[in-house]
Amino acid sequence: MAAGAPAIDLKHGPSATKARIATEGPLARLILIGAMLGFLGLFLILPLVAVFTEALARGFGVYWAAITEPDARAAIRLTLLAAGIAVPLNVVFGLAASWAIAKFSFRGKQLLITMIDLPFAVSPIVAGLIYVLLYGAQGWFTPALKAADLQIIFAVPGIVLATLFVTFPFVARELIPLMEQQGRDREEAALSLGASGWQTFRRITLPSVRWGLLYGIILCNARAMGEFGAVSVVSGHIRGHTNTIPLHVEILYNEYQFAAAFAVASLLTFLALVTLVAQILVGQHGNREAPVIP
Repeated sequence: MAAGAPAIDLKHGPSATKARIATEGPLARLILIGAMLGFLGLFLILPLVAVFTEALARGFGVYWAAITEPDARAAIRLTLLAAGIAVPLNVVFGLAASWAIAKFSFRGKQLLITMIDLPFAVSPIVAGLIYVLLYGAQGWFTPALKAADLQIIFAVPGIVLATLFVTFPFVARELIPLMEQQGRDREEAALSLGASGWQTFRRITLPSVRWGLLYGIILCNARAMGEFGAVSVVSGHIRGHTNTIPLHVEILYNEYQFAAAFAVASLLTFLALVTLVAQILVGQHGNREAPVIP
């Protein structure tokens, strides 16, 4: 027998090996699928059901009052505002950074990739403290801010900055591998035929990554609306002014208003479910329309 050749079961033969695989395979699959479903049911589905059950435990009237009272409405508006500013900015940066990284060679390219990943490694609490150090009452830029009559910390700009920091990598990290996989051949061909850089991007690059871009936007938006740590540090927890939905839920829970806390929390839970469905739909479209890379 040659060195490195696979061992052959001479006693039972190939037919016995195939029979053993046929009998053991379904059992192993059932065990793995059962373990997976049990884990998902215990740690994912059950908590989601519990949130909606507790939110509606005292009736729909109490639920509706909890999500429409003034502080809750202010928290919802602020959450939408922060996400509405952070997500478009991340889209612009993500497109620019991914296009530059995937399509061009330049010095400091690896450093740029590392910096994009930095928010994944830094705790959101630390990120909030950094903004307090820079823009707080004793911050580095406090004299300039006071001269311009601007307030960052304990105000909406600080919440937007914190949200922008924690959501920074999502769009870029979805697009960079996709653009690198597609290569530069089509863009170079378009440029050689006289197309401008903007025409090449709008007609060739952007359509080819639209599903990856949409996927990144969905993840970025969900992260922006659900952020707690960094926003908690810079917000000051001013009810009706600087509380986002997660912060409002924490306040209600700490005040033992459990029905109201779960009612407002159900909004974030519903957002998570919508995000999950959107991810599935976008993933299916993206897989169907993915280009074949030779």
